[in-house]
Amino acid sequence: MTKIVFLDRDTIGPAVTISRPSFPHEWVEYGKTPESEVTERIRDADIVITNKAPVRETSIKAAPKLKMIAVAATGYDVIDLAFAKERGIVVSNVRGYAVNTVPEHTFALIFALRRSIVGFREDVIAGEWQRANQFCFFNHPIRDLANSTIGIFGGGTLGQSVTRIAEALGMKVMFAGRKGASEVAQGYTPFETVLEEADIISLHMPLKPETRDLIGIEEFRKMRKHPLIINTARGGLVNEADLVTALNEGLIAGAGFDVLTREPPAADNPLLTVLDRPNVILTPHVAWASDEAMQALWAQVIGHVENFEKGTPSNVL
Repeated sequence: MTKIVFLDRDTIGPAVTISRPSFPHEWVEYGKTPESEVTERIRDADIVITNKAPVRETSIKAAPKLKMIAVAATGYDVIDLAFAKERGIVVSNVRGYAVNTVPEHTFALIFALRRSIVGFREDVIAGEWQRANQFCFFNHPIRDLANSTIGIFGGGTLGQSVTRIAEALGMKVMFAGRKGASEVAQGYTPFETVLEEADIISLHMPLKPETRDLIGIEEFRKMRKHPLIINTARGGLVNEADLVTALNEGLIAGAGFDVLTREPPAADNPLLTVLDRPNVILTPHVAWASDEAMQALWAQVIGHVENFEKGTPSNVL
């Protein structure tokens, strides 16, 4: 009988119905799996399901029956993909499930920062409205999105969904070309130009060696319009120490981040030192996690497992 091991159930919200494959199988489920315990837990598995528990070469070598890894996410950097392919193991991921939830979270951050929602809320709690002694007060900047420019880094499904919302709000959209490229494809704007002209920069791209630290202090110093920086994509795309420097020097208007290089953040993460500022919002990697999106994600995971069992694997990496 096919043995399926789900390594990290707790990474999927409790509101999600965890359906199981229709074919006969043995199901083993763990809430969390530290990297040190992956090898033992998948040792006799035929199929492994993981969201963030890493499955590396050492663990794969110790699992002679392993035939498939279903990644309950779009990003697959937790898998040693090259070695899995070498062993003939199918690796499938989920795609397109976050087409609403991530863009909506992106704009939640943009609206909150552009209109200083956090700052005004904190002031009201602190009694500033009473002290103002008039119907309103003006402690923080408020800017419209209409007629502003958003620079989108990443032209995939999520970048396109963000574009549709931006255009509906009357924003000008620029898609950034590749960093360092001498030429850009049709419909894209040179990387440097986007840095210089965007009022808001929003990241929607995977983390790869060539995109790590895509934005650092050199790029921040080129941001002539002091934009908001929004990252709902991957930690590591923005150098976090340089981000704090940019905030301290007024190079950017604010930052809305849902992802960090290390999650949860280490105690010495520089971003933790600026979380009390009204122009900084950090959410705990939940842009993907609407109830609707997570249920759609799980349906894909089980669909891929079913398809593999039928001999027609889907979303193979």
